[in-house]
Amino acid sequence: MNLASPLPMFVDTAKSRNTVLTISELTRRIRGSVEQEFFNVWVLGELSNVKRPSSGHVYLTLKDAHAQLQAVIFKSVAHGLKFEIQDGLQVLAFGSVTVYEARGQYQLIVERMEPKGIGALQLAFLQLKERLEKEGLFDPAHKKPLPALPRKIAVVTSLTGAAIRDIVNVINRRFARVEILIYPVKVQGEGAALEIAQAISDLNTISNIDVMIVGRGGGSLEDLWAFNEEVVARSIFASRIPVVSAVGHEIDVTISDLVADKRALTPTEAGELVVPRYDQIMDACEKIKTRLVQALYNKILLMRSRLLRIEHSFSLKRPFDKVYRLQQDVDEIMQRLVTTGKHMVQLERERLAGIANRLDSISPLRVLSRDIRLRLW
Repeated sequence: MNLASPLPMFVDTAKSRNTVLTISELTRRIRGSVEQEFFNVWVLGELSNVKRPSSGHVYLTLKDAHAQLQAVIFKSVAHGLKFEIQDGLQVLAFGSVTVYEARGQYQLIVERMEPKGIGALQLAFLQLKERLEKEGLFDPAHKKPLPALPRKIAVVTSLTGAAIRDIVNVINRRFARVEILIYPVKVQGEGAALEIAQAISDLNTISNIDVMIVGRGGGSLEDLWAFNEEVVARSIFASRIPVVSAVGHEIDVTISDLVADKRALTPTEAGELVVPRYDQIMDACEKIKTRLVQALYNKILLMRSRLLRIEHSFSLKRPFDKVYRLQQDVDEIMQRLVTTGKHMVQLERERLAGIANRLDSISPLRVLSRDIRLRLW
């Protein structure tokens, strides 16, 4: 149907009435024409009016400076998107145009979507990183210290990869007297993230694990993606066991690396981080032993010197001299007490004598005697 062809100059209205279409029929024909013409197309535009009802489908508008297009992402496709779609994001959308007959509105059924100018996985990584960082999952205050000398180490990785061999070899070479518990999981592909998260959760139910290594060998961003999933990040953050993340190579940084208590640049380094070298431990112990022996010997010499000084001291040679000096001090104190007592008694006697003289001078008998003598005289 060519909608752009010009109309004839004269229309036979009687004949046209014999081919009258209902709205549904006309809409259905338009839908068929549109779907045939605009099947599997790429569209560039900005996202707006993003809505996510409880059905799981996503409804949105794709727009540019001059026009807009309604679009829908059905649940099955939306669930598979790695990045979070949000208003204002420039995207490339792939799908087919159809007509939603109930409203007579054409729309794009999106089957694939990529952010413009950046890969979908990279955008998903940045979006999740920003969100978890705001929640505090990367805060150093939450990171637990690694044990200095663990007795039991758990390793969450694939049994078929090179990572497990590197980790086990390094641990056994450095400190073979430690127990290693391996929890095999998928490290890439569908369901890998859930397996890794479940393994971390299960190992936290075992009481005697001192430290845990979670990781895999190198690979592409897609290969490492399980360690960028939110479920793995939250499982690591919730772990009571200190977690060492060892994913890929030095240049590979995953969300797991940022959440973990310690990041190892490679699986080999993870083995080096969790256990010390046995020979270095023995050397350190020998040095400590030597220092302890020397310190004990010095202490003995010091105590011996003190005992010798005490043995040759004047007090120990003539122990009663101290008693005699104390007795002498007591004698002197007694003498001072006696002298002071006599002096105080003499003062009191003199004071009483003065009081007696004053009383005698004013005695009635003394007054009468004095009067009689005056009269006789």
